Amino acid sequence: MLRRLVLTAAASVAALSTAPLSAHAVTPAETPTDRLTITVSDSGGDGEGRFELKCHPTGGSHPAASAACARLDEVTRYGTDPFAPVPTNASCTMQYGGPATARITGTWQGRPVDARYSRANGCEISRWNNLAPVLPRTSP
Repeated sequence: MLRRLVLTAAASVAALSTAPLSAHAVTPAETPTDRLTITVSDSGGDGEGRFELKCHPTGGSHPAASAACARLDEVTRYGTDPFAPVPTNASCTMQYGGPATARITGTWQGRPVDARYSRANGCEISRWNNLAPVLPRTSP
């Protein structure tokens, strides 16, 4: 039994040492990027529509991709979610910031993102503004 195990292990090592490198070996140029899709509706501003934002390296159709990636890097902290919703027990001002809504989906820092935004009260307005220019400034 032990001899069979040793021979199997030796054969596996020999086979692996002569095999060519995998075609799927990740090179620095192929490392996964952070990719987000941002959809904004009823903003009344220039940021209306659907945009792709790629970071690390920067790219996509987002109108302010470099600034948006920089902002996301700035608000991303270990142990916190930069896309977290307003806590359900938060006390928010009864301020209405307009009908604008947004949804951000994709991957950030290797984690899935599916976040919805509105300007329905003071907390939601603050959450929206905290991600500018990822989310556009809205017209009053």
